[in-house]
Amino acid sequence: ETYKREVARSFPPTEHFSVAFLAKRCRSERIEGEPPGQRNVIIRFPSYEAARNWYHSDLYADAKALRMSASTSVQTIVEGV
Repeated sequence: ETYKREVARSFPPTEHFSVAFLAKRCRSERIEGEPPGQRNVIIRFPSYEAARNWYHSDLYADAKALRMSASTSVQTIVEGV
């Protein structure tokens, strides 16, 4: 239930930062190594700086706190994807 609240709170900040979800809840297959989790989400931002600004923004802070309390994850910003 907490994670569902996080998802709902994540949309206004993502709209503000003009992001596009490229993959979420998609089928995946482990080819090598151990994955950090069972779910992958790929989000495209207009720029590397926009991704950093979103993650550290006050707009995303509540949703991020909910996500962190309900799950564990690995968050990575990759330039040029």
